[in-house]
Amino acid sequence: MTFSKMLPLLLAAAPLAIAVPALAQGQPGPAATVTTQLPRGAAPSHYAITVTPDAPNLKFTGRVAIDLNVTQAMPVLVLNAADLNFGAVTLTPVKGKPVKGIAKVDAAAQTVTLNFGKALAPGGYRLDIAYDGVIATQANGLFALDYTDNAGQAKRALFTQFEAPDARRFVPSWDEPSYKATFDLSAIVPTGEMAVGNMPVKDSKDLGGGRTQVTFGTTPKMSSYLLFFGLGELDRATKMAGATEVGVITGKGNTGKAQLALDASAAILPWFNDYFGVPYPLPKLDNVAGPGQSQFFSAMENWGAIFTFERALLVDPRFTTEAQKRRIYETVAHEMAHQWFGDLVTMAWWDDLWLNEGFASWMATKVTDKLQPEWEMLLNRVGGRESAMGLDALATTHPVVQKIATVDQVNQAFDAITYEKGEAVITMLEGYAGEDVWRSGIRAYMQQHAYGNTVTDNLWQAVEGAGAKGLVSIAHDFTSQPGIPLVTVESAQCKGGNTILFLTQGEFSRDRKGGTPLRWNVPVMAQTLGGATQRMILSGKGQITLPGCGAYVVNAGQSGYYRSLYPAANVQALAKNFTKFPSIDQIGLLADNWQLGLGGYQPMDLALDLVDAVPGSASPAVLAQVPDYLESAHEMLDGDAAAQARIAVYASAKLTPLLAAIGYDAKQGEGAQIPVLRSSLVSTLGAVGDKTVAVEANRRFAALGSNPAALDGPLRNVWLGIIAKNADQATWNKLRAMANGAKTDLDKSQLFALLGSTKDEMLAGQALDLALTDEPGKTTSAAIIAQVGYEHPMLAVDYVLAHRQQYEALIDVSARSQALARLGGGSADPAMAQKLDGYAAQYLTPESRKVVDRAIAGIKTRIETRARLKPALQRWFATKK
Repeated sequence: MTFSKMLPLLLAAAPLAIAVPALAQGQPGPAATVTTQLPRGAAPSHYAITVTPDAPNLKFTGRVAIDLNVTQAMPVLVLNAADLNFGAVTLTPVKGKPVKGIAKVDAAAQTVTLNFGKALAPGGYRLDIAYDGVIATQANGLFALDYTDNAGQAKRALFTQFEAPDARRFVPSWDEPSYKATFDLSAIVPTGEMAVGNMPVKDSKDLGGGRTQVTFGTTPKMSSYLLFFGLGELDRATKMAGATEVGVITGKGNTGKAQLALDASAAILPWFNDYFGVPYPLPKLDNVAGPGQSQFFSAMENWGAIFTFERALLVDPRFTTEAQKRRIYETVAHEMAHQWFGDLVTMAWWDDLWLNEGFASWMATKVTDKLQPEWEMLLNRVGGRESAMGLDALATTHPVVQKIATVDQVNQAFDAITYEKGEAVITMLEGYAGEDVWRSGIRAYMQQHAYGNTVTDNLWQAVEGAGAKGLVSIAHDFTSQPGIPLVTVESAQCKGGNTILFLTQGEFSRDRKGGTPLRWNVPVMAQTLGGATQRMILSGKGQITLPGCGAYVVNAGQSGYYRSLYPAANVQALAKNFTKFPSIDQIGLLADNWQLGLGGYQPMDLALDLVDAVPGSASPAVLAQVPDYLESAHEMLDGDAAAQARIAVYASAKLTPLLAAIGYDAKQGEGAQIPVLRSSLVSTLGAVGDKTVAVEANRRFAALGSNPAALDGPLRNVWLGIIAKNADQATWNKLRAMANGAKTDLDKSQLFALLGSTKDEMLAGQALDLALTDEPGKTTSAAIIAQVGYEHPMLAVDYVLAHRQQYEALIDVSARSQALARLGGGSADPAMAQKLDGYAAQYLTPESRKVVDRAIAGIKTRIETRARLKPALQRWFATKK
């Protein structure tokens, strides 16, 4: 799954999970130590499901026949079920007569208990259940997305979203990843509409009366959360990638906008087939685009039928940025990587969710870099590492492999630790093992565990078995405990043309500096400028000798998951020789030193001097990082208009020449990174109030009066973002009219979201009121409120508290109890921390308030940091004329 940088959790907590005795050797079902919320002793092997959706009335009926095996005497059968009503239930032994059962639903536990009047003896059975359910309007279970087609007609399409605990809203089932089974899916649908499943359509039968029964082929053995069904007035475009048909499915007339995704799929699939050493096993692989959006996720790796919201898959030349195109490619790659890491081989329980997500993120970066080298995607791994460390530096962090007792808690695990730290740790371990050994280990893991379930140690053992001696202990350190190692250079000596570094290991933290630091075996890679890279495993203290003297880097290549603290003299030497280091080290040095300054480990001046030292001749990919640091400094001085004005003057002096050199508009033949740099420059200059950019934004916006296409291009929404932020009532009204007049739902949703980004508090209030109407659309309203939260967190939080039930209807069930954390988490107001804590105490359980606690920790750290650094920032920028 590609998550939307949100931290979701479920409102209710299900019963505690238990560990139970193992099943007999060779029987289907999970092993002894696998967590469960269901009684062990029965496991499905096959589901045959028939559903009849009633899309206009948002309901459906279903029948399921489940082949199952009972391995020990059981008084009743317990399955997962949520929001389902039950009709006839019949159990038929392989050798015996049918027995009718009684269904008893436990809504809180999301289970149904089936009682057949006597205990079930070990053996094989077929379980038949008739049931009906609801079609949701947010992305949980079977859900509807309403949209306007290219002809301006209102339409409704249906899709499913089952990860983590929502297949149970579609079919009563053993809805846990360790219960793998095969699936037959059949649907009775309106004739003329396209039905989509994991497998190709096997049979289509006209039932008359405008109804058609569509039956899909039998799936491979898989977990229930990977099942998929889609239905609507859709189009499909295809290509062959070896023996596999890859496709994109969109609303009618939109497959051309998915050409990037289709081409990416056709190129990536053969590369993955080779890398994993196991060919993709299904006959087809579709990317299914759905209108609207979720506050939780962007895409989901259903086997053979990846679902992605249009905003993360379709390219519209009128407004799609270069960075968005690259994210589309990477999203396709991420979800395709899951077809092996997650679908073919699945974590046994959600403790090891990172086995799916961290690896998919890592593989996505890797394959995109291989197939699109001009994008320099490996440079993005520094940003991913920093995203993870932002959470990992707080006491509220958690290990990569985390204990999850209930399936409800798993939604809290879709965060930067699972994704970005997972990717960063894998990057480090691949660097330790070497590419060839690492790949051999991955291939062995895939072949050994295909169609099965694993835990993290299965992977480490496979890689160490391939030749990466000592990897297991390093991997355990970085995945079983939280936090960030801090490698400090205590001293550096130049002797005989070599540099001897004396290193110590500690722990980098923003809010936990008094306790005993954790300890890791840290794979250090260090080098002097122009010297050969040297390696060591640091545990406690150590020294390393580097060929050459002069400026040095302790995390050469930035593959290590740790921070590097240098003597001031080396930071100054790094600044002096900045562009002589590889781009990835330049980006990593900026990030490391900035965070060390924020954390109080070194003077902030050193980080600012390093930013200042980045010359205009640096790589465009490196230059694109600089605006973010200046915008961050500007935000830290919020409330001090004079100091912010000085930062704006500095930012204009530093960035405007770069923008003047590349221009506001794309040029034929410009470098691959120039469009990304241009967007970064315009966005930040607009954010800090640069007058030249503001004038240009207003000029372009005014031109819309005579030319509706005046803003078309990759920076369209960047320019409109500047306009929206500074809007008066008349401008805000014009943006609203543009949103209502948009020709596509994708354009419409982005324009409506901009209405919430205004600095004007009165207009922000209007945006909040607008969000609770039907005007923006059911899945767009929450995005408007989220935008208000970025600029006016207290206003958004108070509004949601006052309209809590209305707001919760606008977001996924799995995101509801994190709403306040999401909206208020960027605040630097002590009152916000108190408000979030009060909300959690009133409405959440100790297990479900973890995301709120992270938000509170972030707020408190932000308050402390701004107060501490304000004088240093004021002083440094005052010296820059």
